[in-house]
Amino acid sequence: MFAITGITGKVGGAVASQLLAAGQPVRAVLRDVARAGPWAELGCEIAMARMEDAASLTAAFEGAKGVFILPPSEFDPEPGFPEARAVIDAVSKAIMKARPEKVVCLSTIGAQAQESNLLTQRTLMEQALRKMPMPVTFLRPAWFMENAAWDVASARRDGVIASYLLPLDKPVPMVATADVGRVAAELLQQTWGGVRIVELEGPRRISPNDLASTFARVLDRPVHAEVVDRQTWEALFRLQGMKYPLPRMRMLDGFNEGWIDFEGHLDGIAHGDIELEKVLGELVSTSTAYCVKN
Repeated sequence: MFAITGITGKVGGAVASQLLAAGQPVRAVLRDVARAGPWAELGCEIAMARMEDAASLTAAFEGAKGVFILPPSEFDPEPGFPEARAVIDAVSKAIMKARPEKVVCLSTIGAQAQESNLLTQRTLMEQALRKMPMPVTFLRPAWFMENAAWDVASARRDGVIASYLLPLDKPVPMVATADVGRVAAELLQQTWGGVRIVELEGPRRISPNDLASTFARVLDRPVHAEVVDRQTWEALFRLQGMKYPLPRMRMLDGFNEGWIDFEGHLDGIAHGDIELEKVLGELVSTSTAYCVKN
């Protein structure tokens, strides 16, 4: 039995779907019983748990051959990352008590960075789970291609995507969430010892200009990227409702300045199969269907 957290999200759902397709038993770990139905229909065992509640997580992990940890993302964390630390504490206690045979944890590119930023939440999780007595794999994927969902409306309406990544011609490691889920499922079914890190990106690196040109092909209209001035970021993020924009700003700085990157040698980085055009096509199609429905 494989216990999968975050199963209602893109990555967790992909992990579970891959395992089910391989004939593996899956325990769906959810916090909202209203979302359990589709997974129960697929044959999953259901476990209700909150990621910050050690007792419910322990019950969800007990007897598991492997556990997939997908930490919830806090996009506007308070100083010191108290939200992430609460989850880390609960997950660590639950793993120690339940003693699953192995753990695969979704981390991130740049988890080894020394400078504090939004991704430090994953750094802290890695530091805690490295102490576990069972084999642990940290899967460090690149920037998700699906982040381009935020650009669909402006690309379609105005032919412009606003880029916080710069310069516009700098290729950045990106990967589709379906590839992340597929690789995570493969890792769960492997045997290894100790702690290992697997870094993952897509078939090729993508610049903001590449993103714009791919949108142009998908939308069949001219699209170009425009740099968002670094001096405006804080005000823009606060207008979006953020109270603590600095971690997000420093994450973007890390990509732009190069200190958020893969830790290993290029030859050791795993590659997904899914191209950006496929992901953008699905995002545009979903967005169009939503607009028509609403």
